Amino acid sequence: MTYNEKDLRNKAEAYIQAEQEPLFRDEVVQALEKEQWDDLYDRFYTSLSFGTAGLRGVLGGGTNRMNSFIVRKVTQGLSDYLNEESKNPSVAIAYDSRHFSEKFAMEASLVLAANGISVFLYSTLHPVPMLSFAVRYLKTTAGIVITASHNPSQYNGYKVYWRSGGQVTPPHDFSIAERANSVKAEEIQSISEQSARSKGLLVPVPDKVDQAYYEMVLSSLRRPSLVYGSPITVAYTPLHGTGNVPVRHLLEEVGINCVVVKEQEEPDGAFPTVTLPNPESAQAMERVLSLAVESKADIVLGTDPDADRLGIAIPLSPAKDTYQLLSGNQIAVLLCDYLIHASKDTRTPVCVKSLVTTDLVRDITEKHGGRCKDVLTGFKYIAEEIAALERDEGQKEYFLFGCEESYGYLTVSSVRDKDAVSSAMVAVEMMSYYATQGISLQQRLDAIYEEYGFSTEIVFSRDYEGSAGKKKMALIMENLRNLKEGDMLAGKAIVATKDLLAGKDTGYPSADVLIMHFSSGEKLVVRPSGTEPKIKYYLFVKATGQGRQALQQSLPGLIELFKAAL
Repeated sequence: MTYNEKDLRNKAEAYIQAEQEPLFRDEVVQALEKEQWDDLYDRFYTSLSFGTAGLRGVLGGGTNRMNSFIVRKVTQGLSDYLNEESKNPSVAIAYDSRHFSEKFAMEASLVLAANGISVFLYSTLHPVPMLSFAVRYLKTTAGIVITASHNPSQYNGYKVYWRSGGQVTPPHDFSIAERANSVKAEEIQSISEQSARSKGLLVPVPDKVDQAYYEMVLSSLRRPSLVYGSPITVAYTPLHGTGNVPVRHLLEEVGINCVVVKEQEEPDGAFPTVTLPNPESAQAMERVLSLAVESKADIVLGTDPDADRLGIAIPLSPAKDTYQLLSGNQIAVLLCDYLIHASKDTRTPVCVKSLVTTDLVRDITEKHGGRCKDVLTGFKYIAEEIAALERDEGQKEYFLFGCEESYGYLTVSSVRDKDAVSSAMVAVEMMSYYATQGISLQQRLDAIYEEYGFSTEIVFSRDYEGSAGKKKMALIMENLRNLKEGDMLAGKAIVATKDLLAGKDTGYPSADVLIMHFSSGEKLVVRPSGTEPKIKYYLFVKATGQGRQALQQSLPGLIELFKAAL
Protein backbone atom coordinates (compact mmCIF):
# COMPACT_ATOMS: atom_id res chain seq x y z
CA MET A 1 0.00 0.00 0.00
CA THR A 2 1.24 3.50 -0.84
CA TYR A 3 1.08 6.08 1.92
CA ASN A 4 1.34 9.84 2.07
CA GLU A 5 4.31 9.70 4.42
CA LYS A 6 4.39 13.46 4.95
CA ASP A 7 0.75 13.49 6.03
CA LEU A 8 1.27 10.55 8.38
CA ARG A 9 4.37 12.17 9.85
CA ASN A 10 2.48 15.42 10.47
CA LYS A 11 -0.37 13.61 12.20
CA ALA A 12 2.03 11.57 14.31
CA GLU A 13 4.08 14.60 15.36
CA ALA A 14 0.93 16.53 16.29
CA TYR A 15 -0.22 13.59 18.40
CA ILE A 16 3.17 13.29 20.12
CA GLN A 17 2.92 16.94 21.13
CA ALA A 18 -0.61 16.50 22.50
CA GLU A 19 -0.29 13.15 24.30
CA GLN A 20 0.56 13.42 28.00
CA GLU A 21 0.91 9.69 28.75
CA PRO A 22 4.52 8.58 28.02
CA LEU A 23 3.61 4.98 27.21
CA PHE A 24 1.27 5.96 24.37
CA ARG A 25 3.48 8.80 23.15
CA ASP A 26 6.57 6.58 22.98
CA GLU A 27 4.78 4.01 20.82
CA VAL A 28 4.31 6.62 18.11
CA VAL A 29 7.81 8.09 18.56
CA GLN A 30 9.32 4.66 17.98
CA ALA A 31 7.10 3.94 14.96
CA LEU A 32 8.22 7.24 13.42
CA GLU A 33 11.89 6.61 14.11
CA LYS A 34 11.65 3.18 12.47
CA GLU A 35 9.42 4.54 9.65
CA GLN A 36 6.83 1.84 10.24
CA TRP A 37 4.32 3.28 7.80
CA ASP A 38 1.89 0.34 7.91
CA ASP A 39 1.64 0.70 11.67
CA LEU A 40 1.39 4.50 11.52
CA TYR A 41 -1.32 4.34 8.88
CA ASP A 42 -3.43 2.05 11.05
CA ARG A 43 -2.95 4.37 14.03
CA PHE A 44 -3.88 7.56 12.15
CA TYR A 45 -6.03 6.79 9.09
CA THR A 46 -9.13 7.61 11.16
CA SER A 47 -10.25 8.64 14.63
CA LEU A 48 -12.28 6.58 17.06
CA SER A 49 -15.97 7.45 16.78
CA PHE A 50 -19.10 6.87 18.83
CA GLY A 51 -21.07 3.68 18.14
CA THR A 52 -23.96 1.90 19.85
CA ALA A 53 -22.00 1.85 23.12
CA GLY A 54 -19.97 5.05 22.94
CA LEU A 55 -16.23 5.06 22.26
CA ARG A 56 -14.19 1.87 22.25
CA GLY A 57 -10.82 0.88 20.84
CA VAL A 58 -7.48 -0.82 21.28
CA LEU A 59 -5.20 0.85 23.83
CA GLY A 60 -2.22 2.58 22.25
CA GLY A 61 -0.84 5.72 20.69
CA GLY A 62 -2.64 7.41 17.79
CA THR A 63 -6.02 8.87 16.90
CA ASN A 64 -7.33 5.39 16.02
CA ARG A 65 -6.44 4.10 19.47
CA MET A 66 -7.81 4.48 22.98
CA ASN A 67 -5.46 6.72 24.96
CA SER A 68 -5.22 9.73 27.25
CA PHE A 69 -5.34 12.25 24.43
CA ILE A 70 -8.52 10.75 22.95
CA VAL A 71 -10.15 10.67 26.41
CA ARG A 72 -9.28 14.32 27.02
CA LYS A 73 -10.35 15.35 23.50
CA VAL A 74 -13.73 13.63 23.76
CA THR A 75 -14.26 15.00 27.25
CA GLN A 76 -13.57 18.54 26.04
CA GLY A 77 -16.23 18.05 23.37
CA LEU A 78 -18.61 16.70 25.99
CA SER A 79 -17.82 19.67 28.24
CA ASP A 80 -18.54 22.13 25.44
CA TYR A 81 -21.92 20.50 24.80
CA LEU A 82 -22.86 20.31 28.48
CA ASN A 83 -22.08 23.99 29.01
CA GLU A 84 -24.16 24.90 25.96
CA GLU A 85 -27.08 22.66 26.90
CA SER A 86 -27.32 23.10 30.68
CA LYS A 87 -26.79 25.58 33.48
CA ASN A 88 -24.40 24.36 36.19
CA PRO A 89 -23.95 20.90 34.64
CA SER A 90 -22.61 17.95 36.62
CA VAL A 91 -21.29 14.51 35.73
CA ALA A 92 -20.93 11.21 37.62
CA ILE A 93 -18.00 8.99 36.61
CA ALA A 94 -17.27 5.30 37.19
CA TYR A 95 -14.56 2.97 35.91
CA ASP A 96 -13.85 -0.74 35.71
CA SER A 97 -10.76 -2.91 36.23
CA ARG A 98 -9.20 -2.47 32.78
CA HIS A 99 -5.76 -1.09 32.12
CA PHE A 100 -5.79 2.73 32.40
CA SER A 101 -9.48 2.85 33.44
CA GLU A 102 -8.80 4.67 36.71
CA LYS A 103 -6.35 7.05 34.99
CA PHE A 104 -8.79 7.82 32.16
CA ALA A 105 -11.54 8.47 34.70
CA MET A 106 -9.36 11.01 36.49
CA GLU A 107 -8.28 12.69 33.24
CA ALA A 108 -11.91 13.04 32.17
CA SER A 109 -12.75 14.45 35.60
CA LEU A 110 -10.05 17.11 35.38
CA VAL A 111 -11.07 18.25 31.89
CA LEU A 112 -14.67 18.58 33.04
CA ALA A 113 -13.62 20.43 36.20
CA ALA A 114 -11.44 22.80 34.15
CA ASN A 115 -14.58 23.66 32.19
CA GLY A 116 -16.46 24.51 35.40
CA ILE A 117 -18.44 21.26 35.48
CA SER A 118 -18.99 19.52 38.83
CA VAL A 119 -17.81 15.92 38.95
CA PHE A 120 -18.81 13.03 41.22
CA LEU A 121 -16.05 10.43 40.85
CA TYR A 122 -16.25 6.95 42.37
CA SER A 123 -13.20 6.19 44.50
CA THR A 124 -13.36 2.45 43.76
CA LEU A 125 -14.40 0.22 40.84
CA HIS A 126 -18.12 0.34 40.10
CA PRO A 127 -20.20 -1.35 37.42
CA VAL A 128 -22.28 0.22 34.67
CA PRO A 129 -25.67 -0.31 36.37
CA MET A 130 -24.57 1.46 39.54
CA LEU A 131 -23.36 4.44 37.51
CA SER A 132 -26.69 4.57 35.67
CA PHE A 133 -28.47 4.51 39.03
CA ALA A 134 -26.15 7.20 40.42
CA VAL A 135 -26.86 9.58 37.53
CA ARG A 136 -30.57 9.40 38.34
CA TYR A 137 -30.09 9.46 42.11
CA LEU A 138 -27.70 12.43 42.12
CA LYS A 139 -29.62 14.14 39.29
CA THR A 140 -26.44 14.83 37.35
CA THR A 141 -26.62 16.11 33.78
CA ALA A 142 -24.57 13.21 32.43
CA GLY A 143 -22.46 10.22 33.36
CA ILE A 144 -19.33 8.47 32.10
CA VAL A 145 -18.11 4.91 32.52
CA ILE A 146 -14.57 4.02 31.50
CA THR A 147 -14.90 0.45 30.26
CA ALA A 148 -14.70 -1.75 27.18
CA SER A 149 -17.30 -4.10 28.62
CA HIS A 150 -16.59 -7.68 27.47
CA ASN A 151 -13.86 -6.92 24.90
CA PRO A 152 -10.35 -8.46 25.16
CA SER A 153 -7.80 -6.98 27.54
CA GLN A 154 -6.12 -4.77 24.92
CA TYR A 155 -9.30 -2.66 24.66
CA ASN A 156 -10.76 0.15 26.70
CA GLY A 157 -13.67 2.50 26.14
CA TYR A 158 -15.76 5.46 27.18
CA LYS A 159 -19.54 5.27 27.62
CA VAL A 160 -21.56 8.47 27.98
CA TYR A 161 -24.90 8.61 29.80
CA TRP A 162 -27.55 11.31 29.88
CA ARG A 163 -29.56 12.60 32.82
CA SER A 164 -32.16 9.88 32.26
CA GLY A 165 -29.57 7.28 33.26
CA GLY A 166 -29.44 5.74 29.78
CA GLN A 167 -26.65 6.02 27.26
CA VAL A 168 -26.81 9.11 25.07
CA THR A 169 -29.14 8.95 22.10
CA PRO A 170 -29.86 11.45 19.30
CA PRO A 171 -29.51 14.38 19.26
CA HIS A 172 -27.11 14.33 22.21
CA ASP A 173 -24.74 11.65 20.89
CA PHE A 174 -24.41 13.35 17.50
CA SER A 175 -23.86 16.73 19.12
CA ILE A 176 -21.20 15.40 21.47
CA ALA A 177 -19.44 13.58 18.63
CA GLU A 178 -19.54 16.67 16.41
CA ARG A 179 -17.91 18.80 19.09
CA ALA A 180 -15.40 16.14 20.10
CA ASN A 181 -14.26 15.66 16.51
CA SER A 182 -13.69 19.40 16.05
CA VAL A 183 -11.69 19.90 19.25
CA LYS A 184 -8.07 20.87 18.64
CA ALA A 185 -5.32 19.81 20.99
CA GLU A 186 -4.66 23.35 22.16
CA GLU A 187 -8.34 23.79 23.06
CA ILE A 188 -8.35 21.00 25.64
CA GLN A 189 -8.61 22.47 29.11
CA SER A 190 -7.38 20.81 32.28
CA ILE A 191 -6.74 21.50 35.94
CA SER A 192 -4.78 19.78 38.70
CA GLU A 193 -6.54 17.27 40.92
CA GLN A 194 -5.68 19.32 43.98
CA SER A 195 -7.17 22.45 42.47
CA ALA A 196 -10.30 20.65 41.30
CA ARG A 197 -10.90 19.20 44.77
CA SER A 198 -10.16 22.47 46.59
CA LYS A 199 -12.69 24.28 44.39
CA GLY A 200 -15.33 21.65 45.11
CA LEU A 201 -15.49 20.68 41.43
CA LEU A 202 -14.29 17.11 42.09
CA VAL A 203 -15.94 15.16 44.90
CA PRO A 204 -16.42 11.45 45.60
CA VAL A 205 -19.75 9.77 44.95
CA PRO A 206 -21.37 9.60 48.43
CA ASP A 207 -21.59 6.16 50.06
CA LYS A 208 -25.35 6.63 50.40
CA VAL A 209 -25.70 6.12 46.64
CA ASP A 210 -24.44 2.53 46.88
CA GLN A 211 -26.75 1.88 49.81
CA ALA A 212 -29.71 3.30 47.91
CA TYR A 213 -28.93 1.02 44.97
CA TYR A 214 -28.75 -2.06 47.19
CA GLU A 215 -32.03 -1.15 48.87
CA MET A 216 -33.67 -0.64 45.48
CA VAL A 217 -32.55 -4.07 44.25
CA LEU A 218 -33.74 -5.88 47.36
CA SER A 219 -37.07 -4.07 47.37
CA SER A 220 -37.64 -5.12 43.76
CA LEU A 221 -37.67 -8.85 44.58
CA ARG A 222 -41.08 -10.27 43.69
CA ARG A 223 -41.05 -13.12 46.22
CA PRO A 224 -38.53 -11.99 48.86
CA SER A 225 -39.60 -14.58 51.42
CA LEU A 226 -38.21 -17.28 49.09
CA VAL A 227 -34.86 -15.53 48.81
CA TYR A 228 -33.97 -14.49 52.36
CA GLY A 229 -32.23 -17.39 54.05
CA SER A 230 -32.74 -19.69 51.06
CA PRO A 231 -30.70 -22.88 51.67
CA ILE A 232 -29.02 -22.81 48.27
CA THR A 233 -25.48 -22.38 47.03
CA VAL A 234 -24.51 -19.96 44.27
CA ALA A 235 -21.24 -20.41 42.36
CA TYR A 236 -20.08 -17.08 40.97
CA THR A 237 -17.28 -15.51 38.95
CA PRO A 238 -16.83 -11.77 38.41
CA LEU A 239 -14.20 -12.51 35.71
CA HIS A 240 -11.74 -10.09 37.33
CA GLY A 241 -14.26 -7.25 37.11
CA THR A 242 -16.58 -4.93 39.01
CA GLY A 243 -19.36 -7.38 39.88
CA ASN A 244 -17.50 -9.00 42.74
CA VAL A 245 -18.42 -6.49 45.46
CA PRO A 246 -22.10 -5.73 44.64
CA VAL A 247 -23.18 -9.27 43.73
CA ARG A 248 -21.61 -10.80 46.82
CA HIS A 249 -22.85 -7.98 49.04
CA LEU A 250 -26.46 -8.55 47.98
CA LEU A 251 -26.24 -12.33 48.32
CA GLU A 252 -24.76 -11.87 51.79
CA GLU A 253 -27.55 -9.44 52.69
CA VAL A 254 -30.17 -12.11 52.00
CA GLY A 255 -28.17 -14.87 53.67
CA ILE A 256 -27.36 -16.97 50.60
CA ASN A 257 -24.16 -18.99 50.45
CA CYS A 258 -21.97 -17.78 47.59
CA VAL A 259 -18.74 -19.49 46.53
CA VAL A 260 -16.44 -17.51 44.24
CA VAL A 261 -13.70 -18.52 41.83
CA LYS A 262 -10.61 -17.36 43.74
CA GLU A 263 -8.43 -16.98 40.65
CA GLN A 264 -11.00 -14.61 39.08
CA GLU A 265 -12.06 -12.77 42.22
CA GLU A 266 -9.64 -9.83 42.23
CA PRO A 267 -9.77 -7.02 39.65
CA ASP A 268 -7.15 -7.49 36.92
CA GLY A 269 -7.16 -5.67 33.58
CA ALA A 270 -5.04 -8.40 32.00
CA PHE A 271 -7.85 -10.94 32.59
CA PRO A 272 -5.14 -13.60 32.98
CA THR A 273 -7.41 -16.63 33.33
CA VAL A 274 -9.57 -16.07 30.24
CA THR A 275 -9.19 -15.45 26.52
CA LEU A 276 -12.24 -13.21 26.55
CA PRO A 277 -13.77 -11.80 29.78
CA ASN A 278 -17.31 -12.50 28.67
CA PRO A 279 -19.82 -14.88 30.30
CA GLU A 280 -21.00 -15.70 26.76
CA SER A 281 -17.67 -17.51 26.34
CA ALA A 282 -17.68 -21.14 27.47
CA GLN A 283 -13.94 -20.90 28.15
CA ALA A 284 -14.48 -17.93 30.49
CA MET A 285 -17.00 -19.96 32.51
CA GLU A 286 -14.91 -23.16 32.79
CA ARG A 287 -13.54 -22.41 36.26
CA VAL A 288 -16.86 -21.48 37.79
CA LEU A 289 -18.41 -24.64 36.35
CA SER A 290 -15.68 -26.71 38.00
CA LEU A 291 -16.34 -24.87 41.25
CA ALA A 292 -20.06 -25.57 40.87
CA VAL A 293 -19.44 -29.32 40.58
CA GLU A 294 -17.14 -29.20 43.60
CA SER A 295 -19.60 -27.20 45.75
CA LYS A 296 -22.80 -28.80 44.34
CA ALA A 297 -24.10 -25.32 43.44
CA ASP A 298 -27.77 -24.84 42.68
CA ILE A 299 -27.10 -22.10 40.13
CA VAL A 300 -24.00 -20.66 38.45
CA LEU A 301 -23.56 -16.94 37.74
CA GLY A 302 -20.92 -14.99 35.81
CA THR A 303 -20.61 -11.26 35.12
CA ASP A 304 -18.37 -9.40 32.67
CA PRO A 305 -15.85 -6.69 33.71
CA ASP A 306 -18.39 -3.84 33.95
CA ALA A 307 -21.12 -6.16 35.30
CA ASP A 308 -23.77 -5.36 32.76
CA ARG A 309 -23.81 -8.86 31.22
CA LEU A 310 -24.97 -11.95 33.11
CA GLY A 311 -24.23 -15.57 32.28
CA ILE A 312 -26.07 -18.46 33.93
CA ALA A 313 -25.48 -22.20 34.08
CA ILE A 314 -27.83 -24.74 35.63
CA PRO A 315 -27.39 -28.32 36.92
CA LEU A 316 -28.75 -31.00 34.63
CA SER A 317 -29.34 -33.60 37.33
CA PRO A 318 -30.13 -33.75 41.06
CA ALA A 319 -26.56 -35.00 41.61
CA LYS A 320 -25.26 -31.63 40.36
CA ASP A 321 -22.33 -33.21 38.60
CA THR A 322 -23.07 -31.74 35.16
CA TYR A 323 -24.04 -28.17 34.27
CA GLN A 324 -25.44 -26.54 31.16
CA LEU A 325 -24.56 -22.99 30.12
CA LEU A 326 -27.72 -21.21 29.01
CA SER A 327 -27.73 -19.02 25.92
CA GLY A 328 -28.59 -15.34 26.22
CA ASN A 329 -31.97 -16.00 24.64
CA GLN A 330 -32.74 -18.88 27.00
CA ILE A 331 -31.99 -16.66 29.99
CA ALA A 332 -34.21 -13.94 28.54
CA VAL A 333 -37.06 -16.41 28.06
CA LEU A 334 -36.79 -17.78 31.59
CA LEU A 335 -36.63 -14.33 33.20
CA CYS A 336 -39.51 -12.96 31.12
CA ASP A 337 -41.67 -15.99 31.90
CA TYR A 338 -40.90 -15.80 35.61
CA LEU A 339 -41.44 -12.05 35.94
CA ILE A 340 -44.73 -12.02 34.08
CA HIS A 341 -46.10 -14.77 36.33
CA ALA A 342 -44.72 -13.22 39.54
CA SER A 343 -45.91 -9.66 38.90
CA LYS A 344 -48.78 -8.38 41.05
CA ASP A 345 -49.22 -5.15 39.07
CA THR A 346 -52.67 -4.96 37.48
CA ARG A 347 -51.52 -2.68 34.66
CA THR A 348 -50.36 -3.94 31.27
CA PRO A 349 -46.78 -5.23 31.42
CA VAL A 350 -44.36 -4.05 28.75
CA CYS A 351 -41.28 -6.01 27.71
CA VAL A 352 -38.71 -4.37 25.46
CA LYS A 353 -36.19 -6.39 23.50
CA SER A 354 -33.65 -5.82 20.78
CA LEU A 355 -34.76 -6.93 17.33
CA VAL A 356 -32.11 -9.67 17.37
CA THR A 357 -33.45 -11.22 20.58
CA THR A 358 -35.71 -14.29 20.47
CA ASP A 359 -39.32 -13.73 19.46
CA LEU A 360 -40.31 -16.16 22.21
CA VAL A 361 -40.18 -13.19 24.59
CA ARG A 362 -42.90 -11.58 22.49
CA ASP A 363 -45.00 -14.76 22.48
CA ILE A 364 -44.85 -15.05 26.28
CA THR A 365 -45.59 -11.37 26.86
CA GLU A 366 -48.55 -11.19 24.51
CA LYS A 367 -50.10 -14.44 25.74
CA HIS A 368 -50.32 -12.87 29.20
CA GLY A 369 -51.91 -9.65 27.99
CA GLY A 370 -48.69 -7.66 27.77
CA ARG A 371 -47.05 -5.62 25.05
CA CYS A 372 -43.65 -6.39 23.55
CA LYS A 373 -41.64 -3.73 21.75
CA ASP A 374 -38.70 -4.41 19.44
CA VAL A 375 -35.92 -1.81 19.30
CA LEU A 376 -32.54 -1.45 17.62
CA THR A 377 -29.54 -3.14 19.21
CA GLY A 378 -28.19 -1.04 22.05
CA PHE A 379 -29.70 -0.88 25.52
CA LYS A 380 -30.09 2.89 25.21
CA TYR A 381 -33.11 2.23 23.01
CA ILE A 382 -34.67 0.10 25.74
CA ALA A 383 -34.00 2.97 28.15
CA GLU A 384 -35.87 5.32 25.82
CA GLU A 385 -38.92 3.06 25.94
CA ILE A 386 -38.87 3.07 29.75
CA ALA A 387 -38.74 6.87 29.73
CA ALA A 388 -41.67 6.97 27.30
CA LEU A 389 -43.73 4.80 29.64
CA GLU A 390 -42.98 7.18 32.51
CA ARG A 391 -44.16 10.15 30.43
CA ASP A 392 -47.49 8.46 29.71
CA GLU A 393 -50.05 10.34 31.80
CA GLY A 394 -52.50 7.45 31.81
CA GLN A 395 -49.97 5.07 33.39
CA LYS A 396 -51.93 2.07 32.13
CA GLU A 397 -48.72 0.25 31.28
CA TYR A 398 -45.55 -0.46 33.24
CA PHE A 399 -42.05 -1.63 32.38
CA LEU A 400 -41.53 -5.27 33.31
CA PHE A 401 -38.41 -6.46 31.51
CA GLY A 402 -35.78 -5.45 28.97
CA CYS A 403 -33.40 -7.82 27.23
CA GLU A 404 -30.76 -8.34 24.57
CA GLU A 405 -29.60 -11.74 23.35
CA SER A 406 -26.02 -10.78 24.20
CA TYR A 407 -26.62 -11.52 27.91
CA GLY A 408 -28.09 -8.12 28.73
CA TYR A 409 -31.14 -7.92 31.05
CA LEU A 410 -32.97 -5.30 33.06
CA THR A 411 -35.64 -6.11 35.65
CA VAL A 412 -35.79 -2.73 37.44
CA SER A 413 -36.71 0.70 36.08
CA SER A 414 -34.41 2.65 38.41
CA VAL A 415 -31.47 1.63 36.21
CA ARG A 416 -31.40 2.48 32.51
CA ASP A 417 -28.81 0.07 31.18
CA LYS A 418 -28.43 -3.68 31.34
CA ASP A 419 -27.84 -4.73 34.91
CA ALA A 420 -26.17 -8.03 35.74
CA VAL A 421 -26.26 -7.30 39.48
CA SER A 422 -30.02 -6.94 39.97
CA SER A 423 -30.69 -9.58 37.29
CA ALA A 424 -28.49 -12.02 39.21
CA MET A 425 -30.72 -11.55 42.24
CA VAL A 426 -33.84 -12.19 40.15
CA ALA A 427 -32.22 -15.33 38.73
CA VAL A 428 -31.55 -16.59 42.27
CA GLU A 429 -35.13 -15.77 43.25
CA MET A 430 -36.45 -17.57 40.16
CA MET A 431 -34.40 -20.69 40.88
CA SER A 432 -35.48 -20.67 44.52
CA TYR A 433 -39.14 -20.40 43.54
CA TYR A 434 -39.07 -23.30 41.11
CA ALA A 435 -37.12 -25.37 43.64
CA THR A 436 -40.04 -25.00 46.08
CA GLN A 437 -42.28 -26.32 43.29
CA GLY A 438 -40.00 -29.30 42.72
CA ILE A 439 -39.05 -27.99 39.27
CA SER A 440 -35.58 -27.35 37.85
CA LEU A 441 -34.87 -24.44 35.52
CA GLN A 442 -34.26 -26.92 32.70
CA GLN A 443 -37.70 -28.45 33.29
CA ARG A 444 -39.29 -25.00 33.24
CA LEU A 445 -37.52 -24.16 29.98
CA ASP A 446 -38.73 -27.42 28.43
CA ALA A 447 -42.28 -26.62 29.57
CA ILE A 448 -42.05 -23.21 27.87
CA TYR A 449 -40.93 -24.85 24.61
CA GLU A 450 -43.78 -27.32 24.91
CA GLU A 451 -46.27 -24.49 25.30
CA TYR A 452 -44.94 -22.03 22.70
CA GLY A 453 -42.87 -24.13 20.34
CA PHE A 454 -39.13 -24.70 20.30
CA SER A 455 -37.12 -21.67 19.23
CA THR A 456 -33.41 -21.39 18.78
CA GLU A 457 -31.26 -18.55 17.59
CA ILE A 458 -27.75 -18.85 16.24
CA VAL A 459 -25.33 -15.94 16.26
CA PHE A 460 -22.14 -15.92 14.22
CA SER A 461 -19.87 -13.21 12.91
CA ARG A 462 -16.93 -12.35 10.68
CA ASP A 463 -14.12 -9.98 11.71
CA TYR A 464 -12.73 -7.32 9.39
CA GLU A 465 -9.79 -5.46 10.91
CA GLY A 466 -8.32 -2.15 9.78
CA SER A 467 -9.23 0.25 6.97
CA ALA A 468 -9.50 -2.55 4.39
CA GLY A 469 -11.90 -4.32 6.73
CA LYS A 470 -14.28 -1.34 6.82
CA LYS A 471 -14.44 -1.28 3.02
CA LYS A 472 -15.04 -5.04 2.92
CA MET A 473 -17.90 -4.74 5.43
CA ALA A 474 -19.54 -1.99 3.37
CA LEU A 475 -19.28 -4.10 0.19
CA ILE A 476 -20.82 -7.14 1.89
CA MET A 477 -23.77 -5.11 3.17
CA GLU A 478 -24.25 -3.58 -0.29
CA ASN A 479 -24.30 -7.03 -1.95
CA LEU A 480 -26.86 -8.32 0.55
CA ARG A 481 -29.03 -5.26 -0.03
CA ASN A 482 -29.08 -6.06 -3.73
CA LEU A 483 -30.85 -9.36 -3.04
CA LYS A 484 -34.60 -9.21 -3.61
CA GLU A 485 -37.67 -11.34 -3.05
CA GLY A 486 -37.36 -14.63 -4.90
CA ASP A 487 -33.57 -14.65 -4.83
CA MET A 488 -31.79 -17.55 -3.15
CA LEU A 489 -29.43 -17.38 -0.19
CA ALA A 490 -28.00 -20.51 1.44
CA GLY A 491 -30.33 -22.52 -0.76
CA LYS A 492 -33.36 -20.75 0.71
CA ALA A 493 -35.81 -18.51 -1.15
CA ILE A 494 -36.15 -14.98 0.21
CA VAL A 495 -39.82 -14.04 0.67
CA ALA A 496 -39.49 -10.67 2.40
CA THR A 497 -36.77 -8.19 3.32
CA LYS A 498 -36.67 -5.09 5.49
CA ASP A 499 -33.81 -2.64 5.14
CA LEU A 500 -33.63 -0.44 8.22
CA LEU A 501 -31.16 1.90 6.53
CA ALA A 502 -34.19 3.36 4.78
CA GLY A 503 -35.61 4.33 8.17
CA LYS A 504 -38.97 5.55 6.88
CA ASP A 505 -41.84 3.07 7.20
CA THR A 506 -39.66 0.38 8.82
CA GLY A 507 -40.83 1.04 12.37
CA TYR A 508 -37.25 1.78 13.42
CA PRO A 509 -34.83 4.70 13.22
CA SER A 510 -32.45 4.49 10.25
CA ALA A 511 -29.81 1.82 10.95
CA ASP A 512 -27.41 -0.40 9.02
CA VAL A 513 -29.51 -3.52 9.56
CA LEU A 514 -31.09 -6.02 7.16
CA ILE A 515 -33.91 -8.43 8.07
CA MET A 516 -34.63 -11.33 5.70
CA HIS A 517 -37.44 -13.90 5.87
CA PHE A 518 -37.24 -17.21 3.99
CA SER A 519 -39.92 -19.46 2.53
CA SER A 520 -38.78 -22.30 4.80
CA GLY A 521 -39.52 -20.21 7.91
CA GLU A 522 -36.08 -18.96 8.93
CA LYS A 523 -35.34 -15.32 9.70
CA LEU A 524 -31.93 -13.73 9.28
CA VAL A 525 -30.84 -10.40 10.75
CA VAL A 526 -27.56 -8.89 9.52
CA ARG A 527 -25.83 -5.93 11.16
CA PRO A 528 -22.31 -4.54 11.40
CA SER A 529 -21.29 -4.29 15.06
CA GLY A 530 -21.36 -0.82 16.56
CA THR A 531 -18.38 -1.54 18.82
CA GLU A 532 -16.16 -4.02 16.96
CA PRO A 533 -14.90 -4.46 13.36
CA LYS A 534 -17.25 -7.30 12.50
CA ILE A 535 -20.54 -8.17 10.83
CA LYS A 536 -22.94 -10.12 13.03
CA TYR A 537 -25.51 -12.59 11.70
CA TYR A 538 -28.54 -13.74 13.70
CA LEU A 539 -30.40 -16.80 12.41
CA PHE A 540 -33.85 -17.51 13.92
CA VAL A 541 -35.50 -20.93 13.54
CA LYS A 542 -38.58 -22.41 15.19
CA ALA A 543 -40.37 -25.76 15.37
CA THR A 544 -43.54 -26.97 17.09
CA GLY A 545 -44.53 -30.35 18.49
CA GLN A 546 -42.56 -33.29 17.10
CA GLY A 547 -40.61 -30.95 14.84
CA ARG A 548 -38.22 -30.04 17.66
CA GLN A 549 -36.17 -33.21 17.39
CA ALA A 550 -35.94 -32.97 13.61
CA LEU A 551 -34.88 -29.34 13.82
CA GLN A 552 -32.19 -30.07 16.38
CA GLN A 553 -30.81 -32.83 14.15
CA SER A 554 -30.76 -30.65 11.03
CA LEU A 555 -29.48 -27.51 12.76
CA PRO A 556 -25.70 -28.07 12.31
CA GLY A 557 -26.16 -28.50 8.55
CA LEU A 558 -28.41 -25.46 8.33
CA ILE A 559 -25.87 -23.32 10.19
CA GLU A 560 -23.06 -24.43 7.87
CA LEU A 561 -25.20 -23.58 4.84
CA PHE A 562 -25.70 -20.02 6.02
CA LYS A 563 -22.09 -19.60 7.16
CA ALA A 564 -20.83 -20.72 3.75
CA ALA A 565 -23.23 -18.38 1.93
CA LEU A 566 -22.38 -15.39 4.12
